[in-house]
Amino acid sequence: MTDAAAKSWLDGIKPYFETAPIASFFLGVSSGFPYAMIAATLTTRLAQDGISKRSITAFTLAFLVYNFKFLWAWMVDGVRLPILWRLGQRVSWMILAGILVIAAVANLAFVDPSTSLIQTAYAAILVGAAGATFDIVIDAYRIEILRPDQMGVGAGMNQYGWRIGSVTAATLALVLAARIGWEWSYMACAVLAFPAMITALVLGEPVRRQIVAHKQGVSETIKAIYGPFVEFFSRQGAFLVLLFILFHKIGDTLSQLTVRLLFNDLGFTNDEIAIYDVGVGFWMYLIGIFVGGVLYAKLGMKRSVMISLVLMGVTNINFAILANIGHSNWALAATMAFETFASGVGGVTVVAYFSALTDLRFTASQYALISAASSIFGRILTGTSAGALVESLGYVNFYLLTTLAAVPGILLFWMLVRGGLIESSMGSAGKQSGH
Repeated sequence: MTDAAAKSWLDGIKPYFETAPIASFFLGVSSGFPYAMIAATLTTRLAQDGISKRSITAFTLAFLVYNFKFLWAWMVDGVRLPILWRLGQRVSWMILAGILVIAAVANLAFVDPSTSLIQTAYAAILVGAAGATFDIVIDAYRIEILRPDQMGVGAGMNQYGWRIGSVTAATLALVLAARIGWEWSYMACAVLAFPAMITALVLGEPVRRQIVAHKQGVSETIKAIYGPFVEFFSRQGAFLVLLFILFHKIGDTLSQLTVRLLFNDLGFTNDEIAIYDVGVGFWMYLIGIFVGGVLYAKLGMKRSVMISLVLMGVTNINFAILANIGHSNWALAATMAFETFASGVGGVTVVAYFSALTDLRFTASQYALISAASSIFGRILTGTSAGALVESLGYVNFYLLTTLAAVPGILLFWMLVRGGLIESSMGSAGKQSGH
């Protein structure tokens, strides 16, 4: 995608009303609900069935499946499904993944945690695996139906859908469970798989997907395993892009791991956190998502991503200021408003950039690999050090350090821009022609 700016800010808003971004919203709804079924919803169900806290927290292992979805993402690119393939590679996998999610949720619905905890654990892992597969297909389909100039708005609409899907699933399950039981409340939530499936059937196979159907044989299946790596690293600037992917979230990840510890040590009550963090933060995040989409469409990739990286880095200074001020509701509200707004903007622009890095022949595999590299590396690197750094440096110096930790990501992207490597390292998904 080039950085030719739109003529007016209205041109940055118009994509929100176009078909592909609207479709991205419905894809997001279906993407968000499986995660919710094994998050707060299952935790509440287990607690109400009298399961011990230690056993309940062990169920968080089901989430790990999402972190390793890149291991089988190649199948979505390279394996043709019997009979269903006539609908198209993406549409057929969307139908299969949706059916798998529905079946996995139904299986979890009718397992009794009080009599078979291990079977419940297996059922939760199956929901995680099916949900992760659904995510792989949804991400690929979203990228392939969007034009390069729609990537930002499409990413924003997808995030809106994800939030609504996850909140709807969690709320619907809790409300219905009290009236018709957990089993049928889970079955009711399973209908949230349909928005993505229906969207794929209505829109059909993405036009931009550059793949010849008759070549989808054994050789192409094998190529889908190694092809994403070979293609990506054949691009000029690929290693610099990889460094950016790995390091751009280090500062943000460090700060987020310790935010709740900071709130606790500053003496904020649960009510104050709910109002000023969750409440204010939620709405500012939604506003940030919208602004991020507009910035991407209006200013182009390079400028919008650079602005968001700087914004996300600067927000960490606010946590240092909050730590210095101490217990102050207005300071908490201001800090979280700025933090979540910047996260919303950055989440959209960076996700759009990562989407544009994929090659349309390997969209599912490459996006799964990119998203995994951007999250797992940061968590491993910072998860073991954040607490120790807080204890040794104190909160103020720690958050100043996290601000500095954001600088490498900014510098790496600046080097890509200055070196003219943004265009040369771009995948076919980020080019207008799609080739």
